[in-house]
Amino acid sequence: MLILAFFFLLRPGEYVSSSSADAAPFRFANVHLFCGNRKLHLERASDQELWSATFVGLEFTNQKNCVKGEIIGLGRSGSDLWCPVRASIRRIIALRRHHAPPHTPLHSYWDGHRWCCIASTHLTAILRTAILVMGDQHGLQPSDVTARSLRASGAMALLCANVDTDRIRLIGRWRSDEMFRYLHTQAAPLTKDIALRMLTHGSFVLIPNTPHAALVQALM
Repeated sequence: MLILAFFFLLRPGEYVSSSSADAAPFRFANVHLFCGNRKLHLERASDQELWSATFVGLEFTNQKNCVKGEIIGLGRSGSDLWCPVRASIRRIIALRRHHAPPHTPLHSYWDGHRWCCIASTHLTAILRTAILVMGDQHGLQPSDVTARSLRASGAMALLCANVDTDRIRLIGRWRSDEMFRYLHTQAAPLTKDIALRMLTHGSFVLIPNTPHAALVQALM
């Protein structure tokens, strides 16, 4: 679930159990796997067929800022572990192994006796444990991260990859510039060459008697 939250820019109530009024978890029936152009039947396909999937889509129903019935999809990342397609396959195989019905939330797991849920506190604890080990090299303290941080991290990764902000807004379902709160200017890849670029392109001549020239004079 952690991997899906990162790649799909999910809110906590969409991928873990939450008491929030906005909680709307994705369910078994909301996952769509494709091998090329062929849609796989999640209940009838063999494990081998599922592992052949090259694309995964999440269907939105009642999530915040969604269009009901809209499907946002992603292809394989190239990683065996950090891949939205492979993470979805692992979830589907785990759920159907215990005969989960279509309405089962993706964050559910069978403990041998009953269905249980992964809670946001569980994910936050896991993330903070990881930060204890490697946080210093990234300038992070355990208190800096929660389950909500995965949405911010995914958006930051897209921005650092020079993905257009309109596409980031679509994937994350932001309807305003709220998203830029998540795209921190402290991120070195975003700001490391700004001074160089300003110096390189800072020599210019303004056409007299234009609004731009008047603005520069006012700022001086």
